[in-house]
Amino acid sequence: MNLPLTGVVVADFTRVLTGPFCTQTLGDLGADIIKIEPPNGDDTRHWGPPWLEHHDLREATYYLSTNRHKRSIALDLKSAADLEIAQQIVNKSDVLVENYRPSTLEKLGIDASRADLIYCSITGFGSSGTLSDWAGYDLIAQGMSGFMSYTGLETPTKAGVAVADIFAGTLATQGILAALYERTRTGKGRRVEVNLLESMIALGTYQVGRYLNAGEEAERLGNEHRSIVPYGTYKTKDGFVNIAGGNDALYQKLCKALAATDLLEPRFSSNEQRIGQREEVTQRLEAHLGRFSSSQVVQRLQAVGVPSGEVWSVPQALESDWAISRGVVQSIQHPDLGEVRVTAPPFEFDGATLPVRQAPPRLDQHRQEILEWLSK
Repeated sequence: MNLPLTGVVVADFTRVLTGPFCTQTLGDLGADIIKIEPPNGDDTRHWGPPWLEHHDLREATYYLSTNRHKRSIALDLKSAADLEIAQQIVNKSDVLVENYRPSTLEKLGIDASRADLIYCSITGFGSSGTLSDWAGYDLIAQGMSGFMSYTGLETPTKAGVAVADIFAGTLATQGILAALYERTRTGKGRRVEVNLLESMIALGTYQVGRYLNAGEEAERLGNEHRSIVPYGTYKTKDGFVNIAGGNDALYQKLCKALAATDLLEPRFSSNEQRIGQREEVTQRLEAHLGRFSSSQVVQRLQAVGVPSGEVWSVPQALESDWAISRGVVQSIQHPDLGEVRVTAPPFEFDGATLPVRQAPPRLDQHRQEILEWLSK
């Protein structure tokens, strides 16, 4: 397959999650990602267990999840010789991505002032403002953005995955792609900046807008929706299902599919009425759902067009008929560890899923290859 970013070279000075997620996405799309690591490697190489092990070799599964489609070279940027190699890589790259504290690469001596270079910086709190010198971590951004004030139930709750890192990495990817497109017209690069805290505030969308324009603070409702009932997670005979009764017509279909005639009383007929009686609607609905297995509920509701789905574990999701039919899980050979299983790039071009072409590299795997490339 001809990949969209073939020919684009990225100098990847990132580590941990938000930057590597960004550069992995660029690599999925065909860019040549040169991962510049410190001598002991990206921190996540050591974030185990769990590990993928083969004989006396092992790699953390965390690292393996966000570093495919990259070439690795280990450089000590405090060494003059290694700094010169890093500078040569930058000089031959189209894009530089880093997630250090503001101005760190500049202080180390990396010159990124080339007019056509796209420079993307991912920080915790921005390169300006009162918190620019703070180190940024996903958990801190989730808490300070307000996200944890409307997530969970009684206790402020973070998401089960590092959403600040991943969303900031996604926004960084978008900014880089926009800058690459603009460069085709102008020949000039851009300075792209993304930070974790503003990314999480942006992720708040309607929760933030509710406060800005109605003066209301969001409350924690767990898996329920403040403005729609029923819309949430409900117990069945053998598990849980998610049901999205997004309007009154869907609500009518839901009740009829479950033979829930008591929920068709006039006092429940509008969404506004149901919001005022949320607890009773939920109790009655779960009494009906308790007569069926989760799969039976979903079959009944999907048959009449009511959005619904079972609540799956990770193994159930990855081993489902749907995941198999879509090729969600792919395998690639690692030079030391054998088979590495990863999720496929979440894109389709011309009806085809992008292939996984290269396993996450071992530390310094491509040193000689990169040095030869620099000498050309």
